[in-house]
Amino acid sequence: MVYAISIIALIAIFTVATITPINMGLLAFAGAFLIGGAISGIPIEDIIDAFPGSTFIIVGGITLLFAIAKANGTIDVVIDRSLRLVGGRRWAILWMMFLLSGLLMALGSVLAVGMLAPIAMPLAKRNNINPFLMGMVVSHGALACCFSPINLYGAFVNGLMDSTGVGSHPLALFLIPFVLNTLIALVLFLVLGRDLIKDRTRAFDVQDLRDQEGGLPVPSGPRPGNTGLPEGSGGGTAVQVEADPIEAASVTTVPDQAVPLTRVRVLTLLGIAALVLLSVTLGVDIGVSAICVSVVLLLLAPKTHPKVVDNIAWPAVVLVCGVQTYMAVMTQNGTLGFLGDAASALGSPLLTALILCYAVAIISAFGSSIGTIGIALPLAAPMLAAGELGAIGFVAAIAFSATVVDVSPFSTNGVMVLAEARVDDKARFQRKMLGYCGLVVLLAPPTVWLLTVVGPSMT
Repeated sequence: MVYAISIIALIAIFTVATITPINMGLLAFAGAFLIGGAISGIPIEDIIDAFPGSTFIIVGGITLLFAIAKANGTIDVVIDRSLRLVGGRRWAILWMMFLLSGLLMALGSVLAVGMLAPIAMPLAKRNNINPFLMGMVVSHGALACCFSPINLYGAFVNGLMDSTGVGSHPLALFLIPFVLNTLIALVLFLVLGRDLIKDRTRAFDVQDLRDQEGGLPVPSGPRPGNTGLPEGSGGGTAVQVEADPIEAASVTTVPDQAVPLTRVRVLTLLGIAALVLLSVTLGVDIGVSAICVSVVLLLLAPKTHPKVVDNIAWPAVVLVCGVQTYMAVMTQNGTLGFLGDAASALGSPLLTALILCYAVAIISAFGSSIGTIGIALPLAAPMLAAGELGAIGFVAAIAFSATVVDVSPFSTNGVMVLAEARVDDKARFQRKMLGYCGLVVLLAPPTVWLLTVVGPSMT
């Protein structure tokens, strides 16, 4: 009975968070105390002790550092310098946006698509680039790098696997989604963008960024949906979109002159490089490194970053910590063990892995991808611990299946692309995005399953 109630409560938490504005983490915290304390008889003190302090530091530290980089204009420098490299070729505009989206995500921004969509979609219209192609290329660029070790997703999954005893594999976790998303973007380009290579009539110049609609916008901040999820984490139909930034009074335009590289911006770039060195090369905890680097930057330029702590992605912190706390309760009351035994009873670990990949893809297309991963990986932990499947490939398959569907018009990525698309018929554009998402849901899970789960098991 306890197992059934725990599972039903988990489904209810996910469903309510998808169709309402309530943060899933808050629901998960409440569920942990109710299911753990009232139903399972777990002492409240033990549930409180299950709070994932390391995850709190990781998510808080990474989002703090990126909030600093955004507040002092370092992100503007990266975007500006990148756009000035494209020259006069339309295909270069497209791939520069892909690279820029990936770079921002790799450096720790979970809001890369939200930052670039107001720039990329007007560029697509002005340069006669297929708007659907531009939107999907920007999305896949971000998704290609979303499991960077210094990104929220990468740090979260690696930390989660370490906590389950399976062990993390940061390089493989990053490379597999990177290669697959890059291949998807390349296929889209070959199918929808062949004219960009042949046609050289449109000469792009960075001083021509001001378009007839009043200027190319550089967003002053993320515009999250009311779920409080980070970009790319899904958000269901509850995501809300603000007014068109072209019409908003607060937007700014890309200046004719390059964004200056000031002392504080140089220090911020050096700080991000130090974070990579400390965390990836020397193995220092990513959250600890991010907080230390952030504090140094704040001390060096305190007046440049007023109230920057307010810009930490607190909804994301609540989400991942709440989900992990509830999963800890499900571990303590035996529900995860029961589910692991049930999965093993199917008789075929490979079949179970495929079913799980499909399940996370379908759920994540309408809900939170990071929440889905936080639920799916602990469920898979018993099979991984038993050595029935290769841990590296299976974890990467789950991670890729849960995030590649964030091209859905119901995810935060998709909502931003849809909102910024310069098309005459938004409803038709949304149907095209939904159809493409359906194709991704159909093909992506079996593809990554064959490559990373079945392939290694045959060797």
